[in-house]
Amino acid sequence: MAELEQTLFENGMPVEALMEKAALAISQRLKQDDLWPQLQQRGALVLVGPGHNGGDGLVVARELHLAGIEVRLWCPFERRKPLTESHLRHALWLGIPSLNRSPDPGDPALWIDALFGIGQHKALDASLEELFEQRQQLCPGQLIAIDGPSGLCSDQGIPLGRGAACARLSLSIGMLKTGFLQDTALAWVGDLERIDLQLPAPLLQRLPATQPLALLGSDLPHAPWPQSPPAASKYERGRLLVIAGSEAYQGAALLCLAGASATGLGSLRAALPKEIAAQLWSVQPHTVLAARLGSRSDGSLQLAELRAEALERLDAVVLGPGIGGALDSSEDQIWKRLQAFPGLLLLDADGLNRLARRQALPWLQGRQGPTWLTPHPGEFARLFPHLAPLHPLEATAAAAREARCAVLRKGARSLVACPSGQLWQLRSACSASARAGLGDVLAGYAAGIGAQAQACGAGSGAELLAMAALAHAQAGLIAQGGTPLQIAEILTSTLRTSMF
Repeated sequence: MAELEQTLFENGMPVEALMEKAALAISQRLKQDDLWPQLQQRGALVLVGPGHNGGDGLVVARELHLAGIEVRLWCPFERRKPLTESHLRHALWLGIPSLNRSPDPGDPALWIDALFGIGQHKALDASLEELFEQRQQLCPGQLIAIDGPSGLCSDQGIPLGRGAACARLSLSIGMLKTGFLQDTALAWVGDLERIDLQLPAPLLQRLPATQPLALLGSDLPHAPWPQSPPAASKYERGRLLVIAGSEAYQGAALLCLAGASATGLGSLRAALPKEIAAQLWSVQPHTVLAARLGSRSDGSLQLAELRAEALERLDAVVLGPGIGGALDSSEDQIWKRLQAFPGLLLLDADGLNRLARRQALPWLQGRQGPTWLTPHPGEFARLFPHLAPLHPLEATAAAAREARCAVLRKGARSLVACPSGQLWQLRSACSASARAGLGDVLAGYAAGIGAQAQACGAGSGAELLAMAALAHAQAGLIAQGGTPLQIAEILTSTLRTSMF
């Protein structure tokens, strides 16, 4: 965003004009019903920094003052950029009072944090860290951040020091800053909204193809969902084999099958532990039992019993939810068959963990068909230990590039990367939906979508995996903490009309 701003300035846009544009848009946001009554009742305290973020805050203070809001300023820095100094002089001329000492952290006014924005690179000094900590303790949810909370790195999404301001709402100017979407930032950022600057199209067209894209629920109707021919038979509408479950984790197989069933694919088959296989007809009567697999002594699934013909005439396979277990040389042959399988292979959960105990990277690089990986951070670290210390965006992109497959790194704001370098990140999700079994539904759902795409010749690009993750997250938002089966039902019904 800083580079885009510099391009605008170099091509004739005055700094003053962009500041006015951004701050006026922020002022309009503050006048919406969720904030305006509180501002009218309690007033606002604007924390003014030395740079242009402080200038944004001063323009906002001016607009609130002219609209009849009781506004006060706090300017803790003696030196300011010339433009910010001009706005301060005007604000004081208008009669907006300025505090001559640090504010009371229990101040009932709504605080507007305009201290640093994206220009901060150093930790807050101890007095500011303490002030923001006390503010959150005494008045939680009573701070609005302009271009990010003070003390939070807008690139990495981590505090630059011991702590940062804790915002109820963060307004990201122009573009969403990548740091604000990271799981590590959620406790500080609060709700995240983008302030649209209506940037000119030629400027946005200069962004690189690898620019991370934030995914919203409104993107779902425009997604590249697979479209089967009108006269397609069941075998031409996606053929998927689910290899899941174990004596220890029987429910994982049924949740994965529920996710796959939600896609409406034509043919669903399952290779299951014997404990589940006997009951399959009663819970999934449309699913064909492809194999009854035994269990190891530790209760995990015995993959070595899967016959070669089980992988024939398929568009996709999902392996891993609930299979449990460690490395076993007896299953070497099945891993060779999976490597040679020409269709889409989705590896999840213990499928990833078993692969991690092999030579994972060479195996993935030798895969004959497209591959989707869906690890959570712990599984990602086991698969790619050399990448785990990197920033999530960088690590996920590198993993997809090195492994030559699509990678969905699950989290509160899941990331998806493809080998070419394109990245997608979910903008929102429901934390109450973070519960056991939800990943099993996602694995089946994504694999079912991928199977349909393979069947109709649409390929299995990472953008399809990203959209499956987005639909799954939206179902979680609708369910607001519902069970995994309820989320599978939402994927089947509520979202289906908007997706297909």
